[in-house]
Amino acid sequence: MENSFIDLIIRIKNGYLAGKETIESPFSRFREEILKVLKRLSFIKNYKLENDQKKKISIDLVYRDGQPALTGVKIISKLGQRIYVSYKDLKPVLNGLGHSILSTSKGIMTNREAHRAKLGGELLFEIW
Repeated sequence: MENSFIDLIIRIKNGYLAGKETIESPFSRFREEILKVLKRLSFIKNYKLENDQKKKISIDLVYRDGQPALTGVKIISKLGQRIYVSYKDLKPVLNGLGHSILSTSKGIMTNREAHRAKLGGELLFEIW
């Protein structure tokens, strides 16, 4: 079984480290939901679906004054160990400078959105 969000996040991080403008990733609806959140948080510029033989997602990366928008990622849930949290247990990332991304019953959301909605879920990763 593949853990698609880890592959997606590492591709984005490696794209920033290599200084690329765009990267490609295989398509899945779960990846698309994560990309919607990352676009809303301005970690990526945009993404678009490409329909060749296999569906792919082309992701445009954002640079601010020559510096990558994404500086760090910490993967929390892994294939062998899923981490679930209550909204009460959600902590700020880097004193509020970063975000935790959760998979909840209402979809993918940040730690702030989940706390406001009083929803817990699987803690996927932290990004800053």
